[in-house]
Amino acid sequence: MPNVSASTTDLVAQFATAVAAQTDAIWNGDAKLGNKHAKRYLSAFERLRKLGNSGRDALAVLFEHERPDVRVTAAAFLLRHRTEEAMAVLRVAAGGEGLVSFEAQQALQRWAEGSWSLDPE
Repeated sequence: MPNVSASTTDLVAQFATAVAAQTDAIWNGDAKLGNKHAKRYLSAFERLRKLGNSGRDALAVLFEHERPDVRVTAAAFLLRHRTEEAMAVLRVAAGGEGLVSFEAQQALQRWAEGSWSLDPE
Protein backbone atom coordinates (compact mmCIF):
# COMPACT_ATOMS: atom_id res chain seq x y z
CA MET A 1 0.00 0.00 0.00
CA PRO A 2 1.50 3.40 -0.98
CA ASN A 3 2.28 6.00 1.63
CA VAL A 4 -0.56 8.52 1.25
CA SER A 5 1.32 11.39 2.89
CA ALA A 6 4.29 10.89 0.56
CA SER A 7 2.05 10.97 -2.50
CA THR A 8 0.25 14.02 -1.11
CA THR A 9 3.57 15.76 -0.61
CA ASP A 10 4.56 14.80 -4.16
CA LEU A 11 1.30 16.21 -5.55
CA VAL A 12 1.82 19.49 -3.70
CA ALA A 13 5.36 19.68 -5.07
CA GLN A 14 4.09 18.91 -8.58
CA PHE A 15 1.49 21.68 -8.25
CA ALA A 16 4.09 24.24 -7.12
CA THR A 17 6.64 23.23 -9.76
CA ALA A 18 4.08 23.37 -12.56
CA VAL A 19 2.74 26.79 -11.48
CA ALA A 20 6.27 28.20 -11.40
CA ALA A 21 7.09 26.61 -14.77
CA GLN A 22 3.91 28.02 -16.30
CA THR A 23 4.78 31.52 -15.09
CA ASP A 24 8.31 31.20 -16.44
CA ALA A 25 7.01 29.97 -19.81
CA ILE A 26 4.59 32.89 -20.03
CA TRP A 27 7.38 35.37 -19.26
CA ASN A 28 9.44 33.72 -22.00
CA GLY A 29 6.57 34.10 -24.48
CA ASP A 30 5.86 30.38 -24.78
CA ALA A 31 2.11 30.03 -24.29
CA LYS A 32 2.07 26.44 -25.57
CA LEU A 33 4.56 25.35 -22.93
CA GLY A 34 2.67 27.43 -20.33
CA ASN A 35 -0.53 25.55 -21.15
CA LYS A 36 1.29 22.23 -20.77
CA HIS A 37 2.36 23.22 -17.26
CA ALA A 38 -1.15 24.49 -16.44
CA LYS A 39 -2.52 21.04 -17.28
CA ARG A 40 0.02 19.55 -14.89
CA TYR A 41 -0.98 21.67 -11.91
CA LEU A 42 -4.66 21.21 -12.69
CA SER A 43 -4.08 17.45 -12.72
CA ALA A 44 -2.20 17.59 -9.41
CA PHE A 45 -5.04 19.59 -7.88
CA GLU A 46 -7.66 17.13 -9.13
CA ARG A 47 -5.74 14.28 -7.53
CA LEU A 48 -5.50 16.23 -4.27
CA ARG A 49 -9.26 16.91 -4.41
CA LYS A 50 -9.90 13.18 -4.64
CA LEU A 51 -8.30 12.90 -1.19
CA GLY A 52 -10.96 15.26 0.16
CA ASN A 53 -10.18 18.00 2.60
CA SER A 54 -6.91 16.40 3.63
CA GLY A 55 -5.66 16.89 0.05
CA ARG A 56 -6.83 20.48 0.07
CA ASP A 57 -5.23 21.08 3.46
CA ALA A 58 -1.93 19.74 2.13
CA LEU A 59 -1.96 22.39 -0.61
CA ALA A 60 -2.32 25.18 1.97
CA VAL A 61 1.38 24.82 2.83
CA LEU A 62 1.97 26.73 -0.41
CA PHE A 63 0.47 29.88 1.14
CA GLU A 64 4.01 30.47 2.41
CA HIS A 65 5.90 29.43 -0.73
CA GLU A 66 8.84 31.62 -1.75
CA ARG A 67 7.27 32.42 -5.14
CA PRO A 68 4.27 34.75 -5.15
CA ASP A 69 2.77 33.06 -8.23
CA VAL A 70 2.66 29.75 -6.37
CA ARG A 71 1.15 31.38 -3.27
CA VAL A 72 -1.55 33.15 -5.31
CA THR A 73 -2.47 30.10 -7.36
CA ALA A 74 -2.77 27.89 -4.29
CA ALA A 75 -4.86 30.57 -2.56
CA ALA A 76 -7.12 30.93 -5.59
CA PHE A 77 -7.76 27.19 -5.62
CA LEU A 78 -8.42 27.04 -1.88
CA LEU A 79 -10.81 29.99 -1.53
CA ARG A 80 -13.83 27.83 -0.69
CA HIS A 81 -12.01 25.46 1.64
CA ARG A 82 -9.64 27.85 3.49
CA THR A 83 -11.43 31.13 2.81
CA GLU A 84 -9.89 33.46 5.40
CA GLU A 85 -6.31 32.28 4.90
CA ALA A 86 -6.63 32.28 1.12
CA MET A 87 -8.17 35.75 1.07
CA ALA A 88 -5.33 37.07 3.24
CA VAL A 89 -2.75 35.71 0.76
CA LEU A 90 -4.66 37.15 -2.19
CA ARG A 91 -5.14 40.56 -0.58
CA VAL A 92 -1.42 40.92 0.09
CA ALA A 93 -0.56 39.96 -3.48
CA ALA A 94 -3.33 42.12 -4.96
CA GLY A 95 -1.71 45.20 -3.43
CA GLY A 96 1.37 44.83 -5.62
CA GLU A 97 2.00 45.27 -9.30
CA GLY A 98 2.38 42.95 -12.25
CA LEU A 99 0.86 39.71 -13.41
CA VAL A 100 0.68 37.99 -10.02
CA SER A 101 -1.02 41.01 -8.50
CA PHE A 102 -3.52 41.03 -11.37
CA GLU A 103 -4.22 37.32 -10.89
CA ALA A 104 -4.86 37.88 -7.18
CA GLN A 105 -7.19 40.78 -7.94
CA GLN A 106 -9.09 38.64 -10.44
CA ALA A 107 -9.49 35.77 -7.97
CA LEU A 108 -10.82 38.15 -5.31
CA GLN A 109 -13.19 39.74 -7.82
CA ARG A 110 -14.55 36.38 -9.00
CA TRP A 111 -15.04 35.31 -5.40
CA ALA A 112 -16.88 38.55 -4.51
CA GLU A 113 -19.20 38.33 -7.51
CA GLY A 114 -19.95 34.65 -6.91
CA SER A 115 -18.49 33.38 -10.17
CA TRP A 116 -15.45 31.63 -8.66
CA SER A 117 -15.49 27.91 -9.47
CA LEU A 118 -12.02 26.39 -9.12
CA ASP A 119 -13.07 23.90 -6.44
CA PRO A 120 -16.85 23.50 -6.40
CA GLU A 121 -18.47 21.49 -3.64
